[in-house]
Amino acid sequence: MLPEIPRLEDYDISPLTGFLPETVPLARLPSYFDAWENLVENLPALILTKRLRTLVDKIPVLSTDNLTTEPEWRRACVILGFLSHGYVWASSDEPSEHLPKQLAEPWLKVSDHFELPPINTYAGVCLWNFKTVLPAEPQEWGLDNLATLNTFTGCIDESWFYLVSTAIERQGAPCLVAGLEAIRACRDYDSDKVVRNLQFLAESIDAINTSLGRMYEMCDPHTFYYRIRPFLAGWKNMKDAGLPHGVRYGDETEYRAYSGGSNAQSSLIQALDILLNVEHHPTGEHQHRPPPTVLLSKVTEAGISTPKKNNFIEEMRRYMPGPHRRFLESLTQVAEIRDYVVANSEKTPALTLSYDACLAMLRTFRDKHIQIVSRYIILQAQAKNNAGPRPIADTRRHGLAAASKASRGTGGTALLPFLKQARDETGDSAAGTWGKRLLTENRNLLSKLTAKRNITFSSESEPEENSTSTSSASKSSKRLKTAPDTSELRGLATSWQVGADDNSGVTHW
Repeated sequence: MLPEIPRLEDYDISPLTGFLPETVPLARLPSYFDAWENLVENLPALILTKRLRTLVDKIPVLSTDNLTTEPEWRRACVILGFLSHGYVWASSDEPSEHLPKQLAEPWLKVSDHFELPPINTYAGVCLWNFKTVLPAEPQEWGLDNLATLNTFTGCIDESWFYLVSTAIERQGAPCLVAGLEAIRACRDYDSDKVVRNLQFLAESIDAINTSLGRMYEMCDPHTFYYRIRPFLAGWKNMKDAGLPHGVRYGDETEYRAYSGGSNAQSSLIQALDILLNVEHHPTGEHQHRPPPTVLLSKVTEAGISTPKKNNFIEEMRRYMPGPHRRFLESLTQVAEIRDYVVANSEKTPALTLSYDACLAMLRTFRDKHIQIVSRYIILQAQAKNNAGPRPIADTRRHGLAAASKASRGTGGTALLPFLKQARDETGDSAAGTWGKRLLTENRNLLSKLTAKRNITFSSESEPEENSTSTSSASKSSKRLKTAPDTSELRGLATSWQVGADDNSGVTHW
């Protein structure tokens, strides 16, 4: 008997807003929690004046028993995440390896409520941390009508950085509905309905790509790297940033180590991968998809080993709210779109074309993500390393921004190797000969050609020889306010060289 197709509502997911709540998140908790609210309301100023730790140490330990509704629990999760990361990373001297019980005790209970680790996750920063500028229905929750509830810096760059992801999550809701309808149509052997839903899915992912491309409009790479990114880091693999063991929570004697926020914690992106049967493997172990006959039978025979799953992607599910994580698990059990497309493509050629179009749009999303990472992290890190002695007026760097290596994301994984492999594996799932040639063979040829050249990337993501990373970063800053043309992303298959240790682990969001 086939597993039942999951219902979104059973997993705290909305057909209208996807993984976002259907109502705008609560802006303030009841008066009992004023001590928290007053601190987080003034968080940017308290960090700037270095008063946050002193004031946190003076507040009482508040009880979570006074949280009575889900919106209140979500608001508490947001507040405690921002205050705790602010407390750990606020000092320009050394991060704090101890979180006081005023924050630690309620944060552990709130995190347990959502089945989350006690760290500032994608959910607390993007899913539950927004409001509308003007009253609006969920269908109108677009970038031009959204604002954040809380930030570390108070700058528009930080708000915009979070809100791009928030808007994408809202746009992703129809993708979930269409994907589930496509699975249902596969079971009904309704090829025309499968085609319609896949075409809609491809168009929806394309709209998401447009929103991702707007990151450049209001978020400056230098501001992100030096002012925002340090506060998003967790305390796992953060020896270079001053936390060799992690952080102690309250009266605990043992250290805890958790990854920081990452886009890999977005249930939407993982759901799209599952719907389209995109397989990811451990970084450095890129495996091409086995022949369709193996896929269709779904039988492991002697000599055919089950592919290893990407450990980092699996680990990031631990940083998703419990219901969302279980939805992905249930979705994996019923994901059969590619099998249906391969089995019925001769009768209905449009199946292959529409399915491969979805993969092309998803691969474009990952291309854009790599481009953003190159500008906001890699080029900034290279410029820092090549800058020589610090000028008097230079930004004071601490925490993650002061770390000697920039190959690791806030999620704690080796950055570009992971992103590049995830992008390439998206194309490997193509069902048709033309799709495979477009998404796989051309990419392999480009990679072989460009890997032989000493190439760095300008702010327009065009390969440039004999250009320095410093000049590239300078160009990126000067051209910031004009959104670049990213329709042609030449050179992104090139092997990136970021320091000597690609496995040291940099922050990617």
